[in-house]
Order: sequence, then C-alpha cells, then structure tokens
Amino acid sequence: MPLPLLCSVYEVFFMKLGVVGLPNVGKSTLFNAITHAGAEAANYPFCTIEPNVGVVAVPDERLEKLAALYDSKKITPAVIEFVDIAGLVKGASRGEGLGNKFLSHIREVDAIVHVVRCFEDENITHVESSIDPVRDIETINLELILSDLDAVQRRLDRAKNAAKGGDKKFLAEVEFLQKVYDHLSKEQCARTLQIDDDEQEFMQNLFLLTAKPVIYAANIAEKDMGKPDTDLPYVKQVEQFAKKEGSEVLIICAKTEEELSQLSAEDAQMFLEDLGVSESGLNRLIKKSYSLLGLISYLTAGEKETRAWTITKGTKAPQAAGKIHSDFEKGFIRAEVVDWETLLECGNYTAAKEKGKVRSEGKDYVIKDGDVVLFRFNV
Repeated sequence: MPLPLLCSVYEVFFMKLGVVGLPNVGKSTLFNAITHAGAEAANYPFCTIEPNVGVVAVPDERLEKLAALYDSKKITPAVIEFVDIAGLVKGASRGEGLGNKFLSHIREVDAIVHVVRCFEDENITHVESSIDPVRDIETINLELILSDLDAVQRRLDRAKNAAKGGDKKFLAEVEFLQKVYDHLSKEQCARTLQIDDDEQEFMQNLFLLTAKPVIYAANIAEKDMGKPDTDLPYVKQVEQFAKKEGSEVLIICAKTEEELSQLSAEDAQMFLEDLGVSESGLNRLIKKSYSLLGLISYLTAGEKETRAWTITKGTKAPQAAGKIHSDFEKGFIRAEVVDWETLLECGNYTAAKEKGKVRSEGKDYVIKDGDVVLFRFNV
C-alpha cells in the first residue's frame, strides 16, 4: 500500500496527473482509492464538478530500509499529485456538458491517467448505453484533438502573418505548425507525431492536450481480478489501441482498490494474496505514473530524516542539490555518492567509505535513481 503521507510532503517537488474518462467508468472510485480523499462516486454523470486533488506518496521500499539503518526519526517519500477531472462527453470541445471545465483542468496537468471501462454492470449506466473501450477512448481523444486543432490554427495564422517578411524563424514555425495541424486533422493525437530533436522545443511550446503522455487504466470487474489478459477481451482491445500510439496500459479494478485502501496494511496484503495478486494496482499505477513523467528519486539519509528527492532523469549533481536548497546548487563543491544497496550491504556510511564504495563526483555527474547522496557546498 502507499506510504503514509507526512505533513512535510508539500515541501517536495511534485508533478500533476489528471485522472480522466467518460462519466461512470470508475474515475472517482479509483481516485478515492489513490488519495483516500473521499471524492463522491455516484451513478450519474458529472458527480465530480470541481477537480478533486490529492497528493500521494510514491511507494519506495528503499526508504524504510535506509531509515532502519540510520534509525531515522522521519521518513519523507517522493510524491505525485493526482487530479480527478469531471467526466467528459461528446461536444466538450464546443462547450457541451462540462467541456470547458474539463479542457481547462486537463491543460494544467503534466500527464493523463485515462480510465477506460472494461466491465459489464447493468446497475451502472454507461452514457453510450454499451461497453466499447476503444470507442470511449476515441471519444475523449477526439475532443482533445478538436481543442488542439483550434489552438494550432490560431498559432498558425499568427505565424503566417509574421512570416510574410521572409524571416526564416517564422517560416520554420509555419512549416512545423502545418505538419502538426495536418496530423491532428487525421484524428491522430500529437503524441504520435514523429518529430526531430530540433522540433522538440516547438512542440513543448504549443502545450497541446494530446501531446501529454498517457496511461490507459483498464478498469475491470472484481470477478476478473487475477485473470490473464487473454481472458479479458475488453482489455485486449485497449492494449491493441495503446500499442499503436506507444502508450502503456495498466489493468486495475477500481472497486477492489478502493476496498483495499480502507484496510490495514496486513489485511490488505492478505486480501491481495487471496486474489493471487502480488502488488496492489494502486502501487503499480503510482510507480508507473512516476516513470511516465520521466522522474527518478535520489535519497538522503540520517538520524533526523530519510528522504526521497524527485528529479527528472538526466539531472546533474548541482541541479539535484538545488532541489534541497538553492544554496546547495550555487555553492556546489562535490557530491559524495553511494548506491543504496551497497550502503545497506556495508552496514553504514563510514564502512562504505572505508571500503572505497563512496564516490566523489563533480558538476558533470548525472544522478542515478537510488543514489544516496551527501552534497558538499560552500556559500
């Protein structure tokens, strides 16, 4: 189960994931399980009017092991923010239903958890009166594509006016924007467009909804828990769709996860074992979301606190130090680094240093996931 939240987590850098889907697909049920926030989950559309927000810890077994080694008084995990966004219907891009709210809220998140209904239940109404996961995905994607088309068209018009003087910068922008517009016009998400490295900055500056990375959460029935993918036809449809655009799929039962979230850690583990599942879907979702955003954690440990610090992959030591305090980056001298497993094997930091396992790294060192770091600085 997720690590308990501590009051200090709001001091930690985190990114946002928006939980989206058609009404009555299990979004709010899943959100309840993720955050324990108690978002209303009712059998009617738009029960989530304003986006509910919850911050959750990234499960990390390394923290407790290091805390035990140092007898730390406090554990502070890495965290991610999840936003439960109002259900969307056809016409959202034209303001139908709660479309304007949906689009504005999704624009603010860094990535998307797209909940897709993959179960039959006559007691839970589907807005389309039938279960068809690919149709449901395409309904939401199309609304996002239409919104992106409007945004790109406006940007393209401005770029064309600016390019009339022959400026190569604006001519290049027009060419790229036209390529994006043509791709979207084929009802294809921007994240599936093949672009060159030198076009990455152009794409990032467009802030397109369909350029955001996505995880498709295939929400199955409790009776289907533990079954192989081959026995879940709706899930297979989602997997085939996701494969075409290079996205990931997570099979999850939102109802079961909500029940698990209300149990003690021991009872939840027994429940999972009875289901033949080794790890909760929530833990898998949180870990996968962290990875989707390109995030890793480096660790600091001591008697006062053992803590995971969130950085993006490829971050160098001075910038990683800056996550703790800006003075650490400004006055960076070096980073003393040891892999967390090596530290545990040695028994303590002093022993690891005596055995030559602690490395002294400079400004060009790229921090790795699981590095235990002591920064030296002078200001």
